[in-house]
Amino acid sequence: MAARLLPSWVWVTGLTAGATVAVVFLALQADKGPHPTAAAVRPSASASAGASAGAHASASPAPVKAPAVPAASGTGRRIVYSLGAKRVWTVDASDKATRTFTVWPGTVSPDPGTYTISKTLASTTGSDGVQIEHILYFASKSGLSVAFSNAVDGASPAPAAGKQTSGIRMPKADGAALWTFGTEPDTKVTVVK
Repeated sequence: MAARLLPSWVWVTGLTAGATVAVVFLALQADKGPHPTAAAVRPSASASAGASAGAHASASPAPVKAPAVPAASGTGRRIVYSLGAKRVWTVDASDKATRTFTVWPGTVSPDPGTYTISKTLASTTGSDGVQIEHILYFASKSGLSVAFSNAVDGASPAPAAGKQTSGIRMPKADGAALWTFGTEPDTKVTVVK
């Protein structure tokens, strides 16, 4: 009995159809599994209103509550910097946190206490050779000036290999917001453990 050969286009069509069915099946299975979510660190009324208007409530992840301002950080309008949490808060005159974000501290940290922004500088080159902006100086330790800043390109700093650095870096958007808040006259900085 002679075997009948099928044209190659029949094989290609069959394999393509089979692959398409397999991909659709796997996509449906993947849609049933867990989905990653991003943590919200800056709660805002407009963000939550926009999320509920654009998606079903059951499809939106619940926003993550931002960490509270440390209890022993004083009162009134101030910047609070937690050494242990590597986090900064801006606090308005009514003691309400208006923004919070994590930071990348240098190898030299300021001592806990209350300081005043002593100098501001729009941009310069950091001691690690990185172009930085939005520099807010507030303390000194071990002969180094301690300041908040962000890299112009928005990158986080690489670990300082054997070099003492005292800059406290942050993401670019947070650096711009802290600059706006911190350039007000007599802005206080409270450093807590």
